[in-house]
Amino acid sequence: MSRVLVTGSSGHLGEALARTLKDLGRDVVGVDMIAGPFTTNIGSIVNRKFVKSCMTGVETVLHAATLHKPHIATHTKQDFIDTNITGTLNLLEEATKASVHAFVFTSTTSVFGDAMASKDGTPAVWVTEDLCPIPKNIYGATKLAAEDLCQLFHRNNGLACIVLRTSRFFPEDDDNKDSRAEYSNENLKMNEFLYRRVEIEDVVSAHILAAKQALSIGFRKYIVSAKTPFEKSDLSDLANDALKVLRRIIPGYEFEYSRRGWKIFSHIDRVYVSDRIRNELGWQPKYDFEFLIGKLSRNEDPRSQLAKSTGSKGYHSVQFSNEPYPVE
Repeated sequence: MSRVLVTGSSGHLGEALARTLKDLGRDVVGVDMIAGPFTTNIGSIVNRKFVKSCMTGVETVLHAATLHKPHIATHTKQDFIDTNITGTLNLLEEATKASVHAFVFTSTTSVFGDAMASKDGTPAVWVTEDLCPIPKNIYGATKLAAEDLCQLFHRNNGLACIVLRTSRFFPEDDDNKDSRAEYSNENLKMNEFLYRRVEIEDVVSAHILAAKQALSIGFRKYIVSAKTPFEKSDLSDLANDALKVLRRIIPGYEFEYSRRGWKIFSHIDRVYVSDRIRNELGWQPKYDFEFLIGKLSRNEDPRSQLAKSTGSKGYHSVQFSNEPYPVE
């Protein structure tokens, strides 16, 4: 992994990847549309000539650039197709021409969409890579299409491609106004580590592992999320009384929550399962709910040093009256 191209290098994950690789002594080509401390090439991945100019000597591509779900409010569906699909296609084609060894695509658990929708009274959904995605918006649809392009280029061109379906790791406020009204940002994110969140330090380590092992794997999709304390046998109870489950398996959490005035969600509708990447790649995420409860008990900042160094990037260049997003 001598020279590494990182797309979205001025964004949250892109900067974290570039920052970590630089610390490891790698030669990093940082690509983004806006300037940043780790961006060396400013331009759009939608521009094929620009992409080609960035690929010289590159052995590994870490493709983190994307339009995210919050951009649905401010960008057209065509914008999503241009960036998330055409941009990925440009990178795949130029990576193939440049004989790149490994291509790691940052996807999202949002591709599962309505496949995770559980009705009242039904068990929470146990989300593994075997669950068939049903995207519910243009973000999920374009990320899923880009995943298929990765598989196509592996099958037809022999490009080693690993798809990482990451769960939530953004530091910004939640995009659901009801959740923002009921829970503090810190409380929300702590709760999510039980079933749908991952720390950015662990996301970065997953990308580096995937890049190192891509050639031996060929093509594979992995869910990247903190290790959940729940089992499949908990799914019915989680959907109806998550508090009861947590009191049974991690009773020590209550003191730390009580002294902060926090509370657990009344029900949990899904559980992301990262067993495949942990078993196959040896990924060992450090940050999970129990680890973070330990940090809270010592009055330590629950964030990783990488999260603190990278900070919050936001999604929009303008502010809206109903922050943080103009629509839900």
